Amino acid sequence: PQVCVGIHFNDFSKQFSGFSSPTAAESFNYKKFFEMVGLKKKSPEDVKKVFHILDKDRSGFIEEEELKFVLKGFTPEGRDLSDKETKALLAAGDKDGDGKIGAD
Repeated sequence: PQVCVGIHFNDFSKQFSGFSSPTAAESFNYKKFFEMVGLKKKSPEDVKKVFHILDKDRSGFIEEEELKFVLKGFTPEGRDLSDKETKALLAAGDKDGDGKIGAD
């Protein structure tokens, strides 16, 4: 399922077109991504919904392998992140340095 908590899907897909292009490799900017997704403006409940959708293995954490495919959770045309992009996104969200992102 695509993550569209409180956002109109068609508008959201258009915004993600730059991240989705196969020729846009290494163009992913996690700061722009967080701004676009608007997670800081979402309620804690909405953030947890997004978290649970991205936590594919239901481990209670989002690991590096799950982050690689994060754009596909937002739009079917989303591309896989490169290893470099994935590591940068993980570092931005990994508050305790354990190599994964928790729900809190």
